[in-house]
Amino acid sequence: MKSAIGILEMILALLVIVTILLQTPKSSGLGGTIGGGTDTGGGYRTRRGLEKVLFRVSIWLTVAFALVAVVQIRLGAS
Repeated sequence: MKSAIGILEMILALLVIVTILLQTPKSSGLGGTIGGGTDTGGGYRTRRGLEKVLFRVSIWLTVAFALVAVVQIRLGAS
């Protein structure tokens, strides 16, 4: 049981990393290319389509990772 939870935690960690790396940084696009990527707060834009899905999936995966980590700690303490 403990090893299955450990494997699940590793898979969730990798999925969190992948979904975060797939997201578009704020300084991308023409403004980030010309300005060198120094965004001083004026570059907010709404997420749409796949970017919005990746953002929400990364949040849910992070929550799931945290819950699995707590379960693993509880099982290890007993």
